[in-house]
Amino acid sequence: MKAMKRSTLATLVNAALLSAVAGTSFSTIAAEQVPAVKKNQLEVIQVTARKRVENAQEVPVAVSALQGDSLDAYSSAGMDIRFMNAKIPSLSIESSFGRSFPRFYVRGLGNTDFDLNASQPVSLVVDEVVQENAILKGFPVFDVSRVEVLRGPQGTLFGRNTPAGLVKFDSVKPSQEFEGYGSVSYGSRGAVDFEGAVGGGLTDRLSTRVSVLWQDKDDYIDNRAPGFEQKDALGGYTDKAARIQFLYEGDDFTGLFNYHVRDMDGKPIAFFANSIKPGTNDLVDDFKNDVVYHDAASRATQQVESEGASLKLEWDFNNHTLTSISAWESAEIYSRADIDGGYAAGPGFIPFSSESADGIPDHDQYTQELRLSSNFAGDVNYQVGVFYFDEALTIENFSYDTFSSPAGELNGFVRQQQDTKAWAVFGSVDYTISDDLKVTAGLRYSDDEKEFSADRTMSPIGGGVLFIDRDVSDDHISWDISTSYKVNDDVNWYTRIANSFRAPSLQGRILFGNDVTTADTETVTSYETGIKSDVLDGQGRVNATIFYYTMDDQQLTAVGGGANFNRLLNADKTTGYGFELDSEWVLSDELNATFNLSYNKTELKDNDLAVAVCAQCTVTDPINGSGLAILNGNSLPHAPEWISNFTLRYTKELADGEFFAYGDVSYRSKINFFLYESVEFEGKPLVETGLRAGYAWADGDYEYQVSAFVRNLFDEQQSIGGVDFNNNTVMVNEERYVGVEFKVNFF
Repeated sequence: MKAMKRSTLATLVNAALLSAVAGTSFSTIAAEQVPAVKKNQLEVIQVTARKRVENAQEVPVAVSALQGDSLDAYSSAGMDIRFMNAKIPSLSIESSFGRSFPRFYVRGLGNTDFDLNASQPVSLVVDEVVQENAILKGFPVFDVSRVEVLRGPQGTLFGRNTPAGLVKFDSVKPSQEFEGYGSVSYGSRGAVDFEGAVGGGLTDRLSTRVSVLWQDKDDYIDNRAPGFEQKDALGGYTDKAARIQFLYEGDDFTGLFNYHVRDMDGKPIAFFANSIKPGTNDLVDDFKNDVVYHDAASRATQQVESEGASLKLEWDFNNHTLTSISAWESAEIYSRADIDGGYAAGPGFIPFSSESADGIPDHDQYTQELRLSSNFAGDVNYQVGVFYFDEALTIENFSYDTFSSPAGELNGFVRQQQDTKAWAVFGSVDYTISDDLKVTAGLRYSDDEKEFSADRTMSPIGGGVLFIDRDVSDDHISWDISTSYKVNDDVNWYTRIANSFRAPSLQGRILFGNDVTTADTETVTSYETGIKSDVLDGQGRVNATIFYYTMDDQQLTAVGGGANFNRLLNADKTTGYGFELDSEWVLSDELNATFNLSYNKTELKDNDLAVAVCAQCTVTDPINGSGLAILNGNSLPHAPEWISNFTLRYTKELADGEFFAYGDVSYRSKINFFLYESVEFEGKPLVETGLRAGYAWADGDYEYQVSAFVRNLFDEQQSIGGVDFNNNTVMVNEERYVGVEFKVNFF
C-alpha cells in the first residue's frame, strides 16, 4: 500500500476539495432517501435487515436504525466507530488499540481478544460486504445514509460469525441529481475535521459519487517519566479516507462499483500504569488524562492503511432478481506502544517492562456472493444463494527490552500466518398464511477451514526458536424460523427462533508462551418475541423485545493473567436473557424525543472453567488449588446489564431559517474487564452527555448550517479497560470535547 494507494487517496481528496472551491455544495443524505412526512408524523424507517428493502416495523427481527440528526450528532467530535457505544439497545463497542481494532458486543456476546487474527461473534457488513478482520472494522464512518444493528443470530442470510448479531453500514449511493455536502469543524486539542461528498449524473444511465474524510488532532499527552520527558508525546492522529462509486442503471440491469481507501497515522491508545487505587475501582486522586510516565512514548506509533473494492451486479427478470457481489479488502497495520504504562521506577510497582508491537504486513480478503430472489405477487417468495470467503493473513508480533536497553532493543519476534477458506449455500422462504400472518424460514450450510502456523525466532522469556502449525475446520447448518402477526393496523407481533455458529478459532501469540491454543465451534440457539407498534396516530413508536439464548462451547479468550498472552478456551454453556425497548416520540410541533433501554443478563455455566488472574489486583472469584480463578456463574466481560439512551431534539423557525438544539444522554452499567472478577478491574457505570445547537438557513439551491457541540459534557473520566499481567494499568474514556461546525448542502 504503497505509493499507488496514497496517490489514489490524494486524487480522491483533491477532487472533492476542488469541487468545494468551485462552489459545489453538499448533502449528507441523498434527497430521495429522506421520505416526505407530514408534520407531527414519524418517518417510516426502511431497513435491509433481510437483504431487501422493508419497513423496519414489519421485519421479524430486533433491528435498530441510526440515521439523520442522531447519526450526525453522535459522530461529531472526530469520533471513530466507537461513537455508537451505548447508543443502541444491547450494543457496546470498545478497543485497546484506539481508533483501530474495534470490538463489538451485542446482548453481552463479544470477544476481548486483542490479537490481529481474533474472530468476533458480531459481524460488520459495509455496503453488503463482510469485514472480517478487526482492522477492517475500524474504517471511518462518513457519508453514510443509515446504520442498522440486528440483534440475535443472523446466520442464515449473513452467515459468517454472526451468533450475537450484525452491524450494517450503507453508504449514500450515487444518483442522477447533482448534489453533495461539505462540513468542517474545529474543536478541543486543535482537532480539525472535514468531510464532504459530491455526485451526480455522468450520462443518462451512469452516475457517480465521491466522498472524502480528513480528521486531524494534535498530540496533547505529555510524558513526564524522568529521563524520557517529552511534551505532546501521545494522543494525536491524522486519519484520511475516501470512497468513489459509479452506478449504472439500465432498464433491467444495475451495476454499482465501490472503491474505498484509508490512511491513518497516529498514536495508540494511552496506557496509564497503576492508576487505580488498590482495593477500589477509583482512579488515583491525582490522575490526569493528559500525562503519562512512559519509557517508550517516543517510539509509540499506529499506522493503518486499508483499501477495498466491490462490484454489485443486479439483473431484474420480472419475477426474479439475480444479484452478484464480488469484493476484495486489504489492510495493513503497525502499532507499537508502552503496554505496562510506566517506567522502571513507577508510577507504582512495575514488575517488568512491556513494550510491544503488532503488525499486519500482508492481508487480502476475497468474497463472492450470488443470490436469486423471487418477486412473486402471490403468497410465497424466496431467496437462495451461495457465498465464498477467502482470507490470507500475515501477523507479526514484536517485543522490546526497555529496562536494560532504553532504546528498546528487540528481544522477541513471531510471525503468524493464517489462511481461511469458507463457503456456504443458503435459502429463505416467506409464506403469507393470511393477510395478518406471515412465516419466514431460513437454512444455511457453512463449511469453514483455517490453516495456521506460528514461527518464533526469539522470545523474551527464553526458549528460542519455535515453529507450530495447526489446522481447524468444521461445518454447520444454521437455521431460523419467524412469524409476524398483524394485531391491528398499528401493532405487529413477531416471534423468532434462530440457530447460528462461530467457526473454530486459533490463537498463536507465542511471544510469551509456547502454546498455540484453539477453540472449538460455538453454537447458539436464541428465542425472542416482541411487538412493533406505531401509537398516538403516528406520533409515537414503541418496539419491545424479550429474548433468551443458550450458547454451547462458547469461545472465550483469557486475556493477560499470567503473561502478555491470549489463551483460547471453550465454556461448556452460557446463558443470556433480557429485554430491549426502542421508542420515538413527537412531543410537539417543535420537540421530538427517543428513549431506548436494554437489560442483558449473561452467565457462564462450567464448573471446571478457570483462568490465571492479575498480578496485583484483588480477585473476588473463588481460587482453585492451582491458583486459578473459577469462572462458573460469572457474567461475560464487557457485558453491561443495562444500556440506556435518551435524546431530545428542539427546532424553532427563526427569521428566514431554523434554530435547532439536540441533546442526548447515554448510560451503561458496570462491566468486568476480564473473565474473572476483581475489585480494581470492574468498570464503573458510565454516563455521557452530548449537546448540539445551531442555526440552519437556505439560499436558493444551497442550505447552510452553523453549530456548536460538546461531547461528554460533564467530562466524566474513568477506566474502560485494563492490563492485568504486569500492574494495574488502565485505559480511560474520551475526555470532554467542544467544537464548532459549518456545513453546506446542495440538493
